[in-house]
Amino acid sequence: MRILDMTTFVALARHRHFGRAAQEMHTTQPAISIRLAAMEQEFGTKLLHRAGRDFALTPAGERVLATFQAILSSYEDLKHELADGDALHGKVVRIGGIDSVSSTWLTPFVEALHDTFPTLKIEITVEGTKNLIDGMNKGEFDVIFALDPAIGDNFRSFTSCVLQMSWVGSPKMIDPDRVYSVDDLAHMPIITFPKDTPPYRMIAPYFQDEQVLANKLTSSNSLYSIINLLIDGFGVGAIPTVTIKRELKMGLLHQIRVSKRFPAMPIIGTYQATAQVELIRRVVEQARMSAAQFCATVDPAMAWVD
Repeated sequence: MRILDMTTFVALARHRHFGRAAQEMHTTQPAISIRLAAMEQEFGTKLLHRAGRDFALTPAGERVLATFQAILSSYEDLKHELADGDALHGKVVRIGGIDSVSSTWLTPFVEALHDTFPTLKIEITVEGTKNLIDGMNKGEFDVIFALDPAIGDNFRSFTSCVLQMSWVGSPKMIDPDRVYSVDDLAHMPIITFPKDTPPYRMIAPYFQDEQVLANKLTSSNSLYSIINLLIDGFGVGAIPTVTIKRELKMGLLHQIRVSKRFPAMPIIGTYQATAQVELIRRVVEQARMSAAQFCATVDPAMAWVD
C-alpha cells in the first residue's frame, strides 16, 4: 500500500466527492476510481457505498480510514523529526539557571531536550541571577531561569514556576514546636545570599530594617553552601523548601514555625526572541512542561505553576 493510496482514500472520505478529491490530489476522477478499486481488491472488501448522490463508508471503510489517518500522522511526525534532526545538527542552545532550578527540574528538562532533539548541543551554566542577566545582555545565553527577568527589546519573559520559601535551621539551634516572631529571628545568626542579590532583597524587607541584619549575617553565593552552613548550625535561613526535601526528611534541618510567613519565590524564564526563533520556542515550551511535571510530583505547597 502506497502513501499516495492512503492519502487519496483519506481525501475521498473527507470530501465525500470524487471530483473534489481529484482536485485536491491534482489528478482525475478516473484515477481516484482506479486507486479505490485497487485498495478494495487488496483488502478483499468494499470500502464505500455509492448510490446516486449518496456516499458512505462501509464499516470496513471506517476501520481503514482510522488506520490510514494514524499511519499518515506518524509518517508526518517522522518526516518532521528527521528534518529537525538534520536542521539542528551542530546547533547549540545555551541555557543558564540558578541553583534552585539546577536542584529541581533542570535535569529532567535537559533529558527531555536530548530525547526530542538528539543532535542538538546543549550548554548548561549554573550561576546567580545577576551573572545570568549580564550574560543574557551580552548574548552569552539563549534562555535563562533566574529570580529577575532580563529586560530588552529582544527578550521575552515568563514565570516557569513558583517555589515556596521556608525558614529552616538545624535541630541544634531551633525548637520545632516553638513559634518564632520576626524579632526572634532577628536575634539569631542569619545565613543568606550576598547583599544586592535578589534573594537578599527578599530577606531585608521581611525584617523591615536592614540594620537588624548587619551584625547577624553570613552570606554565600551558593545555595549548596548555605544548606551545609544551616545543617552545621551556623544560623537560620529562608530557602526554597523543595530544595531541602531530603534534609528535612532526614531530620538534618527543621522548618521553623513563624508568625510571619516568608513570600514565595517566582522563577522567571527569559529567552531570546529574535534568534533561532522556532528552536527557542520549542525549548521554552519544553521548559514549561518540565517545570509543570516537576511541580506535579512534589507537595503542591512547595512548588507550583502560577
